[in-house]
Amino acid sequence: MDLFSTSLPEPPPLPPDETAPLAYRMAPRSLDEYVGQEHIVGAGKLLRRAIESDRISSVILYGPPGTGKTALARVISYQTHARFEWLNAAAAGLDDLRKIVQRAKVLRKDGVRTVLFLDEIHRFNKLQQDVLLPDVEEGTLVLIAATVENPFFYVNAALLSRSQVFELTPLGEEHVLTLLRRAIADDERGLGKLAINADKDALVHLARVADGDARKALSALELACLTTQPDADGIIHIDRAVAEESIQKKAVLYDRQGDQHYDTISAFIKSMRGSDPDASVYYLAKMIYAGEDPRFIARRIVICAAEDVGNADPMALIIATSALRAVEFVGMPEGRIPLAQAAIYIANAPKSNACYRAIDAALDDVGKEPTLPVPDHLKDTSYSGAKKLGRGEGYKYPHAYGGKVEQEYLPKQKKYYTP
Repeated sequence: MDLFSTSLPEPPPLPPDETAPLAYRMAPRSLDEYVGQEHIVGAGKLLRRAIESDRISSVILYGPPGTGKTALARVISYQTHARFEWLNAAAAGLDDLRKIVQRAKVLRKDGVRTVLFLDEIHRFNKLQQDVLLPDVEEGTLVLIAATVENPFFYVNAALLSRSQVFELTPLGEEHVLTLLRRAIADDERGLGKLAINADKDALVHLARVADGDARKALSALELACLTTQPDADGIIHIDRAVAEESIQKKAVLYDRQGDQHYDTISAFIKSMRGSDPDASVYYLAKMIYAGEDPRFIARRIVICAAEDVGNADPMALIIATSALRAVEFVGMPEGRIPLAQAAIYIANAPKSNACYRAIDAALDDVGKEPTLPVPDHLKDTSYSGAKKLGRGEGYKYPHAYGGKVEQEYLPKQKKYYTP
């Protein structure tokens, strides 16, 4: 069709053949087929109402891979009467954006709205995102953006303020099982034309190891079905062993510069602070499994030992710093053991943040209040002429008084440390 035709195009059709991946073929065509994310598209929820009434405004869909961001965009493309444009930020440039904007402006004169689905918006730099801003603000484009990264870190604040952010969460095990069973039964888009007998525990394994990622589970199911030889009766039997081989080790979602990095280390520290050794070890294991730098983990344990245990148990800092040295000395994977030892010790130790509060309060005073002078009797006397200036005069040597003596150490009474 002509680039500037005002006739409404059909949404991109799903592939009619079996060459496309199963996860793509099984993409939902309506909200009734959409599985999961009830908190945003459940009955009566804002986003569902907007889609059903074709009143969608600019939104950012944020969540891990395989949770239904692109699938939801496809549902919207079938539901809306607006022209729907598809763009992937990983492959698109400014020219692609400008062409879409140009078409949208022409169509708008004829009363036709344009909805742009921009996948992986976090891959657009600031300049590329800025190009979108005026047209989103003026209503030339309705933007539906998708990202696996926290948009509050990766999307311009101005664009964020003109969009609603909806967070998609990993699918539950039952959600993934629903999708797997649907794919096996569907003879139009799924695997229904094959004679498949999938054991329940095999499907449960796929759903569990997929860790909320529907695409991963469906891809593993397709691999299992297409590589398993039928038996004498022509039945493809998918048992637990086949399922385990097809999906293998799960990949933990963990970006060292993104949400999962900061959220996991935050949970790790708060679990140690909250005296929960089991949660502490779990988050430690998650970071080790995902390949986090063990020195980074050890440094956070050292900080926690000083900040949250402090003088309630001074051994905590000694064990934490020893763990840091041990990790540097022995490396991984053995380094996981001293890390676990230190994390468990700190989680079980009595807690006190008195030292942390004391130094912060003192720093606050130093930064905001007039600087307190050092009393003359505490000043240095190691140089010639110091006594002529009155330095050290009247100083009481504590050891001459049994180790403690009352004298003025600050010219103004201050209380920072409360044991």
